Amino acid sequence: MSFTPQEDELTQALIDLKAKDPQLGISKVHAVLLKNYPDWIVSEKRTRKILQNQGLTLTPTLSQSSAIEPPMYPSSRVIEGLDIYQWTTKVAVKYFNKKKGKGLVAASNIEEGETIWREDPFIIAPEWEIFDLQMSSTACGYCTTPLVLDSPLINACPASSPSSFCPARFCNRLCLARSAKCHPLLCPAQNPASAPLIKFAKDAQWMALHALAQCTSRILLSNQHSDSALQTDWDIVSGMAELGLEDRFKYSFKSASNPEPDRGTWKKAYTLYLQAFKEPKTAQDQKKLARILKKPFPENVDRELFDYDTGFLRGLGRMSLNLEAHGGLYTLHAHLNHSCDPNVSVRHLDQRNALSRISVIAKRPVKAGEELLITYVNPKLGYKARQDELRGWGFGACACSRCVEEAKMVSQAPAVADELDDLADELKAGLGVM
Repeated sequence: MSFTPQEDELTQALIDLKAKDPQLGISKVHAVLLKNYPDWIVSEKRTRKILQNQGLTLTPTLSQSSAIEPPMYPSSRVIEGLDIYQWTTKVAVKYFNKKKGKGLVAASNIEEGETIWREDPFIIAPEWEIFDLQMSSTACGYCTTPLVLDSPLINACPASSPSSFCPARFCNRLCLARSAKCHPLLCPAQNPASAPLIKFAKDAQWMALHALAQCTSRILLSNQHSDSALQTDWDIVSGMAELGLEDRFKYSFKSASNPEPDRGTWKKAYTLYLQAFKEPKTAQDQKKLARILKKPFPENVDRELFDYDTGFLRGLGRMSLNLEAHGGLYTLHAHLNHSCDPNVSVRHLDQRNALSRISVIAKRPVKAGEELLITYVNPKLGYKARQDELRGWGFGACACSRCVEEAKMVSQAPAVADELDDLADELKAGLGVM
């Protein structure tokens, strides 16, 4: 007559089976159990629960776990000659391995609450609310700080005129001078061919496209300045973590509230991108672009900017991976790796005179040699939601200390629904209805 074994009896039988063959998975253990004890009524769910509670489930090997991970990870490289002392003496760049890439470690002990460094953006593609303020001439066109409208320090874009208007205004002459690194090619007065691209990015709420436009503008203008300026800026951009948009698209999580641009949208954006920086539609726009870009561009960099797959899509993927939450691209900040239990945080503290400037602050004491880590996802999310979001970005499963502990809790905490299912299955089997 069939019956349900007591918990301790079943547990000991499972321990004995695993001792004889430690490589057996849950399904096979369950099958062997029923073969050895034909009168027992035991569900696979109950078997799994006991094996998990006893720590007898198999830990995936590297080859097993890699089967469910994306076959490609973001790649990055160390930027040779990067002078990090312009920001701080408290950190050093370290290359870990091909999968993880580079990161930052503490060069000396850092106290809790200590500001490790402050950094202005390489380029800024601000949140759309701030962008709207820039377009209405009420936030600085360079540092994004809201303007004090009656300040005598404010400077308008010098290219703006009644017949060819540019809404950009700047906090002071310093912001105006610094804006020369990006603004001329995105100014509707100087390069009107760029306006449709920026409008498309705004309408699609596509921050990565806006950032790529800003970054391309900076690269093209640095080439006009000098070969060394181009090399410096290009080394920074090409050294950032990248994952092509096609690869990004394969593994990205899909959200109804925040859908990913599709391939048709990419193509439309690419057409506008070329028109903005290389092939304006009208003769008049071509002349205006030619006035800005007088110096020929190196062929290899031209290809890496304007080729559809290896330039444009890769550039979009690079922007998506490296943008700070509020839209800035920061040279040193882009080195920081992820943890769901970060030891540093990124703040925008200079809200009155440099809103786009970030301050990187220690959340707890950091010892010399310890890696500095931020979080790429909302730390308030649950374990599974965080893992799914990180996989969506191509980072694979997170194995930080918090995730390791929470994974144990998830595997060891049986759901009430599962327990009820187990009971129902065993009752049905005992009544001969299964």
